[in-house]
Amino acid sequence: MDNSTVSHEELIRHLSVLADSALGLWDLPPQSKARLINVSENATFIIEAPGGFRSILRVHRDDYHTKNAIRCEHAWSDALNESGDIRTPQIIQGKDGSTIQSAKSEQLDQQRYLAMFEFVEGSEPEQTDDLTEAFAELGGIAAKAHLHSISWQRPEPFERLVWNLDTVFGPKATWGNWRDGPNMTTSIQEVLEVAESTVVERLIRYGDEPNRFGLIHADMRLANLLISDGETRLIDFDDCGLGWFMYDFAAGISFMEDDVRIPELKQAWVRSYRAARDLDAEDESEIETFIMMRRLALLAWIGSHIEVDTAKELAPTFASITAELGRRYLAQLD
Repeated sequence: MDNSTVSHEELIRHLSVLADSALGLWDLPPQSKARLINVSENATFIIEAPGGFRSILRVHRDDYHTKNAIRCEHAWSDALNESGDIRTPQIIQGKDGSTIQSAKSEQLDQQRYLAMFEFVEGSEPEQTDDLTEAFAELGGIAAKAHLHSISWQRPEPFERLVWNLDTVFGPKATWGNWRDGPNMTTSIQEVLEVAESTVVERLIRYGDEPNRFGLIHADMRLANLLISDGETRLIDFDDCGLGWFMYDFAAGISFMEDDVRIPELKQAWVRSYRAARDLDAEDESEIETFIMMRRLALLAWIGSHIEVDTAKELAPTFASITAELGRRYLAQLD
């Protein structure tokens, strides 16, 4: 079957069948079943069995990461966990001893990589909560992750996504072209063209020296924090890769960049970050540039993932709000 002709609904059904049929690759309790809980880049399932066993299964999309790139993701997540500074979920090995399994179904021509993680009890902070404390914790976690990434001996060959000007704005951008975002108009595009040019100019000047650019989580949002009994775990390293360290704050406010609390949350994040790692004035001042960069990347993501529920929900106003954010960004630089 040509996967490009499969509807999103059909694809989800086929992936659910694949997930259930692949459970034998791990040593799981009898009668374990997979239940879909999220679809974004990948399909995520909760695995449940009589007696209370639970785990998380990620079925990777077929054109996002190579096997080696997934191996490098697992290596960093495990290394952070072992360091004791940042808790991450344990990655469960298959029967063959590997944390990366592969499976193929009759309905889907292409092989899919799979990874299973321990189920972590806990809840993510809600966007309607008072988020100051949560973002203060995020800042400290980000600083510790960045310090670890600077000193960590990466496995060779090391392969992960890169989040730079070329992969966000270039002709082969990872998430596509923001100009193809939904409800794009001439007036919106005119504003965003200037915003992109400004982001590019400022980040070229800012530079990518090792104290500013390295291995980052790249999706350190509230949705990827699990809090239980006072302990916080950082999850979902699927987008981790090489990028600017301050991009992690921008990723942290994904889809809520227009929230009136952002200045306060940024202040809390920066304060906690500085408590763990040095941050100079230029690093802090360019956070606004990274917010604009990330917002344009998300506009591209929505356009290229319009079948995903989150994209559908945000599509009607995302471009127009992005343009307003662009106007504010440009105005504050004048």
